[in-house]
Amino acid sequence: MAAEPVNLNEFQELARLALPKMYYDFYAGGAEDEHTLKENVEAFHRITFRSRILVDVSRIDLSTTILDYKISAPIIIAPTALHKLANPEGEVATARAAASCNTIMVLSFTSSSSIEEVAASSNAVRFYQLYVFKKRDITATLVQRAERNGFKALVLTADTPRLGRREADIKNKMITPPLKNLEGLLSTKVSSDTGSNFEADANETMDASLSWKDLEWLRSITNLPILIKGILTREDGKIKAPSDDMSIALFCFPCSLRLKEDSFPFIHSIKAVEVGVAGIIVSNHGARQLDYSPATISALEEVVHAVKGRVPILMDGGVRRGTDVFKALALGAQAVLIGRPVVYGLAAKGEYGVRRVIEMLKDEFELTMALTGCPSVKHITRKHVRTEQERIHSML
Repeated sequence: MAAEPVNLNEFQELARLALPKMYYDFYAGGAEDEHTLKENVEAFHRITFRSRILVDVSRIDLSTTILDYKISAPIIIAPTALHKLANPEGEVATARAAASCNTIMVLSFTSSSSIEEVAASSNAVRFYQLYVFKKRDITATLVQRAERNGFKALVLTADTPRLGRREADIKNKMITPPLKNLEGLLSTKVSSDTGSNFEADANETMDASLSWKDLEWLRSITNLPILIKGILTREDGKIKAPSDDMSIALFCFPCSLRLKEDSFPFIHSIKAVEVGVAGIIVSNHGARQLDYSPATISALEEVVHAVKGRVPILMDGGVRRGTDVFKALALGAQAVLIGRPVVYGLAAKGEYGVRRVIEMLKDEFELTMALTGCPSVKHITRKHVRTEQERIHSML
């Protein structure tokens, strides 16, 4: 019998052995040269700790609260596509694991289990990832279904006007099964002689004209809080302005709190913008969109400084250790989302594998907190880490 995995990298190897090459490449691959894919992980390695000693860490509290939902640790399941390619139970198994671990699951728009199936599977707190279609009525229908089935927030993925060039999928002529949530809404049978039908389907149906002004439309069709996923710069973190005659509602969505212009100097002459943003997810789409984008952990602090605590900031990309979770929180994130490791756990050992992936990260995170002198999440501060830029500066 094979030894039980002791870290997330070993789960990845088990998944590679368990999956057909086409499916493993689909999950593991990134865009073009995969520079950002590697950098997402390696950038964490260049951040070191500044531990404090002689602190009472006999009790460690990992718990935190995201949008008023208390979770056992600041580790959330990111939206990843087509879990049934990894395991026959698909997203239903993932949702059960999320419930067991008392964390939030963000269900992918491209899930292979329906919104209704996942909702019925467990009592996990669920957010729903959303793309906006050229046919807006399809998007509206999905939002209504998510609301009706108890999903607690929408995660608008905003970095995909077109799908990134994923060369492994093109070489493998990756063919994806029909998306369960689009049955009866959209035909995804797009002919493509160049390889991946996933790319062809996305480019045929996604709305490349989506812009900041469309957030007002999305807010008008739902009462759910909206998080924006895909922000990497201070300019986007500050929330852009579609017009001069609107007000800004940050974090307090949907209460539409109106704020004075002089409260936000970055809005310049614009009175305000009512976009209904409840949070930001710093993300480069798992390095699957634009290669040579910055690693998310490298971009995180820039966005944190721009937002100034007005909304919660989460991040995903490259998290493979509990030490990575700690580093992200020290640089200003309220939680991290994990994507590929969840799929690897699912492929290797089903629902149990997903639970073990989350539990491993939690155990490593708890140990890191103890060894850095942090008895609770609120004790983690910027002073606990040193970035590469700070190390270089100290040598000058």
